[in-house]
Amino acid sequence: MFARFICLLSATLTGLSLAGEVPKDAVKPLVKQLDETRFQIGAITFDMKSREIRFSATVNMTEGLLEYLIVHENGKVHESLLTTKISPLNLNVAFTLLKYPASRELYAEDTPEGGKVVKAPEISEEVRSGARVGIAVEWKQDGKVRRIPINEWIQHGITTKSMDAGPWVYGASESFEGKYIPEVSGDIAAIFLSNAAILNYPGEDNGNDEVWTPFPKRVPEEGTAVTVIITPFHPSKPTPKS
Repeated sequence: MFARFICLLSATLTGLSLAGEVPKDAVKPLVKQLDETRFQIGAITFDMKSREIRFSATVNMTEGLLEYLIVHENGKVHESLLTTKISPLNLNVAFTLLKYPASRELYAEDTPEGGKVVKAPEISEEVRSGARVGIAVEWKQDGKVRRIPINEWIQHGITTKSMDAGPWVYGASESFEGKYIPEVSGDIAAIFLSNAAILNYPGEDNGNDEVWTPFPKRVPEEGTAVTVIITPFHPSKPTPKS
């Protein structure tokens, strides 16, 4: 199995490079096999059977306006709920190896005049559903391990309700001049729509950067170590179009 996986990894990295998503001179991530189904790329672990991705992060904010769910610790930390040390490139490789299709439905496209088009690109239902993931967070509190959907840590400033328990959308981000943008920007998961982010929130008010805040009394204190857990999203009913 591992030999077949390495072949898949090599083909994936070659394909990413040809697509311009990875610098041509990028160093191939070191992949370690942890057990029969789990592998590790850098500080990220992923399971080929369950398609679960895990990595460590830190609570960065307990109050103030949020535009991001997760950024690299060298990124826009003044407006992100969590920060992490992981390589965004490694995360995108994990998504690719686990065969998550990238949906471009939330990415604005440049017009010839340099503006942004409003109409979203056409996306097949297979890609739409396959690109949707759930994000949970796990941490230790009072000697016990707790786990909760990350949306429950985020509050709408006007309605005072927690963010809808819907999915996040994997879009894979973009490249520019041979560089994978999230490696430069640090954008990993955005609440306020970002073409640079690997993941985006597709729900209501994702175009408003003045309504989302950490949920009072739910988010642990700043500096708390957490584990981010990304899994395929399986809605109990069809997901409405964004």
